[in-house]
Amino acid sequence: MQKVNNYYDLIVWQKSIELAKHIYTNCKYFPEDEKFGLVIQIKRATVSIASNIAEGYARNTTKDYLRFLSIALGSAYEVQTQLLLSRSLGFEKMERQFDKSMFLLEEIIKMLSSLRKKLAT
Repeated sequence: MQKVNNYYDLIVWQKSIELAKHIYTNCKYFPEDEKFGLVIQIKRATVSIASNIAEGYARNTTKDYLRFLSIALGSAYEVQTQLLLSRSLGFEKMERQFDKSMFLLEEIIKMLSSLRKKLAT
């Protein structure tokens, strides 16, 4: 089992940071007219995942931690939805990066769900 001394020891937080870096690096593939639309939404929601994991970890109660993990999970689903929308809108240049983003998101969603379940018991 993984020893956790701080939030950045959590693999789910590390993967969330990896996803954020991946999204930020690859948002350049979106059309220019999405710069202040979908791109900003995806970036904010992606950053929210890792941020809420960290903030929840810093809280004094398990109840608060669970609430922030729920927010992080919601943000992960938000990013997933936005990427699916991007694909359906035909942003082909983003297509190459889509699979890696979705893979990371699926891992993060599973890990957050598992962590929430573990903490709730």
